[in-house]
Amino acid sequence: MASMRDIKRRRTSISSTQQITKAMKLVSTVKLQKAKSHAESTTPYFNYMYNTVCSMLAKTKNIHHPYLQKREVGKKGVIVISSNRGLAGGYNSNVVKLIRDEEEITQDNSQLYCIGRKAMEGLVHRGYSVAMDESDVMEAPTYDDASRICKQLLESYAAGEISEIYLAYTHFKNTVVHEPKLLKLLPVELSEEEIAASGDSNVLMNFEPNPEEAIEMIIPKYVTSLVYGALIEAVASENGARMQAMDSATSNAEEMIENLTLSYNRARQGSITQELTEIIAGAEAIS
Repeated sequence: MASMRDIKRRRTSISSTQQITKAMKLVSTVKLQKAKSHAESTTPYFNYMYNTVCSMLAKTKNIHHPYLQKREVGKKGVIVISSNRGLAGGYNSNVVKLIRDEEEITQDNSQLYCIGRKAMEGLVHRGYSVAMDESDVMEAPTYDDASRICKQLLESYAAGEISEIYLAYTHFKNTVVHEPKLLKLLPVELSEEEIAASGDSNVLMNFEPNPEEAIEMIIPKYVTSLVYGALIEAVASENGARMQAMDSATSNAEEMIENLTLSYNRARQGSITQELTEIIAGAEAIS
């Protein structure tokens, strides 16, 4: 059985850790409120952007543009969004697991465009190659950052260096629910449900001044908007996950302190009982 000194030392250490987890929870809560408001205000725009482009492309035929061409040669480019810091529960590991379990994306046929160090470190450890590291963007993501990253990806895509573009991020549903998602950005592939939802597919889309120029303007904005929306949702998800993790850590620390206090009191009671027994035995021996 541990001594009273050991129990007291451990209880003090856990109490100090609990103060840190409480502080981190409060910081994450404040950051979450701002990030949540930002995510909720911007998500509808990005959803409409995705649905509008899908509807437009469902009614588009016979347009030859590098952004719309399907390629058999070239690696898959995967934008991976995670955090630069840990202590966020399974937030980062879920993104790593999402890519690792995806059969279409392997170590040999993909290259990663990482925004966030934690998932990048986990995937590099598993043999994936990194073509771009923009982890500093996660400190304060902006639309200009998303535009710059997407411009480089689209240049590689148009040049045939990569055959597909995927986006892996954590979708923010609410404060306690965060869902890792893998979205295919290019080439756009529509399901039968999405084609049906776009209306009469026999009615073709008209472009002015011409289809190629319109696609040249629309697709970069479409990709940039989705990546920026993913960055905003990822920030909210990260702070929500860290708030939950720190809340659980604080509760666990409280439970451990209670158990250690109980053990300390038992040890102290046992020590006092032993001392009294020794005093009484000594007194009887003298008498």
